[in-house]
Amino acid sequence: MIELYGVTKTFGSTVAVNDLSIVVQPGRVTGFLGPNGAGKSTTMRLIMGLNHPTSGTILVNHRRLGESPAPLCEIGAVLDARAMQPNRTARQHMQILAVTHGIPAARVDELLAVTGLAEVAHMRIGSYSLGMSQRLAIATALLGDPQVLIFDEPINGLDPEGVAWVRALLRQQAGAGKTVLVSSHLMSEMEHTADQLLIVGRGRLLADIGMADFIAGASGVACRLTSPDAPAIVAAFAGPGVQAVPLHPDTIELRGVDVKQVAERAARSGWIIYQLAPVEVSLEDAYLQLTAGAVDYVSGGTTVSAGYAANGPAWRPSAPAQTYQAPPAWQQPDTYAPPPPPPDGSNPTGGPR
Repeated sequence: MIELYGVTKTFGSTVAVNDLSIVVQPGRVTGFLGPNGAGKSTTMRLIMGLNHPTSGTILVNHRRLGESPAPLCEIGAVLDARAMQPNRTARQHMQILAVTHGIPAARVDELLAVTGLAEVAHMRIGSYSLGMSQRLAIATALLGDPQVLIFDEPINGLDPEGVAWVRALLRQQAGAGKTVLVSSHLMSEMEHTADQLLIVGRGRLLADIGMADFIAGASGVACRLTSPDAPAIVAAFAGPGVQAVPLHPDTIELRGVDVKQVAERAARSGWIIYQLAPVEVSLEDAYLQLTAGAVDYVSGGTTVSAGYAANGPAWRPSAPAQTYQAPPAWQQPDTYAPPPPPPDGSNPTGGPR
């Protein structure tokens, strides 16, 4: 379990984390979301003891992390996949950490195999790709079989197989009763992985809510159906607070009406319904609704601005435009042009015409 009570962290005049109180429970994957500059990375560094809070209390498994005699067996983290000595091999890196905590060498071999690095464990870490470095960082986080795991953007650089593997790993670790906190900007991945959400903005907690409840709350009440009786269904539910949106022939979205209402009415009225499903927004849509007022770095639009598209960048190099000038005759390449045919039409080369 991770507990933060009234945690504030300032850097000079900048407040990175502002009176943050959260409890990350074991047995579930908790997604840690927020815009750039929201304080996510600072919060994770505070939990790991890499930064110290200006005020407030941080507990890991009901005690301060500095009180643990074996931190790697208490908490494992992936905060920066490149933060390893580049001249060591992957095996050397893990063996050194294992010795400091009395972890047997067999555990190193086990994790190198689990993360797919057994065949490249003899290579220098500096030669690793970002995806390989991520795998090694995850192996290191799991080394002491800790009860708390913190992952910051753990799938950066991974191929699709690696992404699926990390997703399954997070679910498996949470299923074993461990506390798993994951930060990511990939909303589609979080939607498939997290059970609980912690959303922060400008250092403050915006939401602490279950994934299903968060999406349902942002979606409102609506359903989508396909039926040859669509006109009759629209007429039956017409009234204040209900809006029918045609999508395709015989397919409509009914806003203000839920699936249960349509199904029960269809049973009484004898309507034929081919498809009926609730309408839900994506995690990305729900997240953008919540954090709209807490974003510090806002792009100029969903695409380039109209002015940029029409005129290009406002800044242009000041070098004068150059015009093409033909090179002098002595620099021009020699080219061959066949002689014109004689007036009598004969072929002077003697070859076929």
